[in-house]
This record gives sequence, structure tokens and C-alpha cells, in this order.
Amino acid sequence: MAEEAATRSSSGATTHIFLVHGICHGGWCWYKVATQLGCLQSPAGRPWRVVALDLAASGVNSRRLGEVATFREYTGPLLDALRSLPDGEKAVVVGHSLGGLSVALAAEEFPEKVAAAVFLCAYMPDCTSPPASVLVEYTKADRASQLDNEMKPQDADGKLPAHFMFGPQFTEQNVYQLCSKEDITLGKSLMRVGAVFLEDLQVMGPLSKDRYGSVRKAYIVCKQDLAITEVYQRWMVSKNPVGEVMEIHRADHMAMLSAPNEVVQCIVDIANKYN
Repeated sequence: MAEEAATRSSSGATTHIFLVHGICHGGWCWYKVATQLGCLQSPAGRPWRVVALDLAASGVNSRRLGEVATFREYTGPLLDALRSLPDGEKAVVVGHSLGGLSVALAAEEFPEKVAAAVFLCAYMPDCTSPPASVLVEYTKADRASQLDNEMKPQDADGKLPAHFMFGPQFTEQNVYQLCSKEDITLGKSLMRVGAVFLEDLQVMGPLSKDRYGSVRKAYIVCKQDLAITEVYQRWMVSKNPVGEVMEIHRADHMAMLSAPNEVVQCIVDIANKYN
């Protein structure tokens, strides 16, 4: 379910905040953050329009994974949302986990429409290597055992990206370990099989310094993340320095569920500074 909340004010233009989920998830995972943000306004009294997007074949998006052949197609709903913004309006775009690569692609395509690219314990590429490099390096890093996660081919010919699904054990121990039992149940109920699109990302060239590189960026480090560890998050920041690094001390990989108040505060601070 794509969560959308809006505030109304007679003064100022609309300020947009787009929330982008990670693999196997959907806009539903932002329900706590979207609700809180939708009740707030900027210090200038301008309204915020908060949209938690469903990327292709995710959440309640009607496409099947087998119909989504490329990472650009997968990111299409975010690209469409930015494309539809009125002239002169921008969005703060927040990406979680694999959603960081979607945010990076969006910043490359529409740098003039991205007020800030925010990476919440997310994959963040630099401007010297293909976007896939942060995924490839992750497989070499010190990371949690994949336990019961599943990755397998979609088709016999290998033309489609491989399926990926979080296993119940990995979900509880390494993704949602600080979340409530209710949110763990919610996650297990609503997750859909996803894809990393590694092969497609490997043939993409590096993102450009003039476009993606020119967009203001912030990284939110989640210190209890066992899926993308703090060490790896900071390694990505060292490869691609950002304007703002924030920390949430008691947040697992699903920080928007385990530490929603802190995530909201980080987004508010960034939106007020950069929008």
C-alpha cells in the first residue's frame, strides 16, 4: 500500500518528500514515518506532501516481477513522480536499502528536481564505478550469514533478473531484530519476491559528477543494522562523501519501523536545511 499524507497551508509552495522502500518491501513499510511527517509543516509554514511509493512489482503495484526486466523499469514509479512535479518544485527523496540505488538513478535523471538525496542505511554509489559496485563489494564484506534467504533464476534462459526473497529466520534475526512482533508479522505478510537487478546494474556506466554528483546528499547511519552493517555504511560514505552524516543508535535495518521518531527527525532536519 502506498501511504500518502499531506498538509495544507495557504502560504508557500508544496514541499515534497518521497519515501522509497528497499527490496521485497513496498510503500507500506513507511507507514509510521509517513503518518508523522504528514502531520508536520516546515518552519516557514509551507505544507509537506509525503508520498511513500511502490516501485514496480512491489507493494500493491500491479506489475509482476517477470514483467520488469531492468532496474530503470523497477525505479519507474519514482522517476514518474519526479517527472510530474510542477516546474520549480523539488522533492527530498529518501531511499532505504536497495532503494538507495533508485534514489541515485533518480538524481542522475532529474538533478534539478531533487532537493536532497537521503540514504537511510542504503546502498549509495559513487561517481567512479558502476552502481553495481556497492552490491558486489557488499558480497565481499563482513556481513551476516544469509541463513534462509533465497535467490534463484526467474527463467531457464537467464534473461530476467534472479528472484530474491528474505527468509523468515533472516528477517527476524538480521532485518527486523529490534522491531515489534506486530511489525515482524506485518513484514512477513506483505513482502513480495523481489530482484537485485545485479546484471543490469553491472552494465550501467558510473553515475555522472555533473548530475548525480551535483545533488546534495545526506546519509543516515543505523548503528544496529545487521543486514548492511555500520562498517559498510561508513565505507560507502568514505567513497562518496556527503553533506550530512546522521546516526541513529538504536535502529536495525528497518529503521522506519524500529526507530520511526528518530527517522522522522532526521528527515525533518534535512528537509528544513536543504529544501
